Amino acid sequence: MFGIIRPCRHRLSAALRSSWWAHLCGLCYALRDEHGQLARVATNYDGLIVSVLVDAQAPAGEQRRTAGPCPLRGMRTASVSVGEGTRLAAAASLVLASAKVRDHVEDGDGAFGRPPVAGAARLVADRWARQGGSSGRAVGFDTGVLLDAVRRQTSVEASAGPGDLLRVTEPTETATAEAFAHTAVLAGRRENAVALREVGRLFGRVVHLVDAVEDLGEDTRSGVWNPLTATGTTLERARALCDDAVLGVRLALADVTFQDGRLVHALLVHELEQAVVRAFAHGHDDGEDGENRPHGVKDGQGGGLWLPRFRVPPRRRGVIPGCGIAIYQCCTCQYCCRDPFPGPWSGKPRGACDDCDCGCPCECCGCCDCSP
Repeated sequence: MFGIIRPCRHRLSAALRSSWWAHLCGLCYALRDEHGQLARVATNYDGLIVSVLVDAQAPAGEQRRTAGPCPLRGMRTASVSVGEGTRLAAAASLVLASAKVRDHVEDGDGAFGRPPVAGAARLVADRWARQGGSSGRAVGFDTGVLLDAVRRQTSVEASAGPGDLLRVTEPTETATAEAFAHTAVLAGRRENAVALREVGRLFGRVVHLVDAVEDLGEDTRSGVWNPLTATGTTLERARALCDDAVLGVRLALADVTFQDGRLVHALLVHELEQAVVRAFAHGHDDGEDGENRPHGVKDGQGGGLWLPRFRVPPRRRGVIPGCGIAIYQCCTCQYCCRDPFPGPWSGKPRGACDDCDCGCPCECCGCCDCSP
């Protein structure tokens, strides 16, 4: 799974974390049920926010169902989200995954630089884009704006020069803006659409910039195109843009009417801010070879089955080896029981407090009521 919103378990109350998992699992099942097992790899942390937004606005909340045992939950059953919100999240996730695959192919990253792999990846990206369009239309959302954003991104990047950073982020901003606005339609809260469109636009900007910052070191070493280097943008300028966008999201959310906005606030205010802090801390915390060094990361308790081990600096993997590691980690329950576990592709700590600065255990800040 990928995405910048990765809540630490100690920053969410038990009730909010349970709700977050319900949306994450619901997104995964929606992808499987509508598009097959392969589509589940498009599950991502950012896409589930669409489902969370529908749930938070709907007067009766989002529907739930009991799902069977899953390795990611330690073979436990769980109540998962279902309905139009999860279907819209699935559509957005597939198109987002399609864009990321295309980006890897265009850049020739790792195994994507080999013609057979690149050809297969393009076919998968095309299929996911079509499937995303089908899911979107099923809930009344015209995914043409998402597909247009994917198509325009390459040409925008090719023509970008100094000072054009916000022109590069515009397709992402436009796509997320429309997806967020449509949650108001699904929830029967059309009066929220304008404010949520602004939330989505700024969220898309942060996602694009954080991704660029996290990839900057590796892109520089390998000579791959990066928005910051291509537009001559400093880390200080990128951080200022992110901070302004995070503040804009907070202000725009104040104009949205929610039935229960606690999880939305936790993710789009607190966790979005943490994502920016985490990305830029990594950006300035370079080792002698430029990699971000995870401080104080332990391998946890789990015996010989919990592989791979952490490396300093983290060991990056290509798409095929990473997929193999991801499947192995899933089958050995590392995603739910190993704390933290190394990302299958990045090698960086994932899913635990070693990857955040929350000073656990901690409570939500006093500016809102995020507690159960």
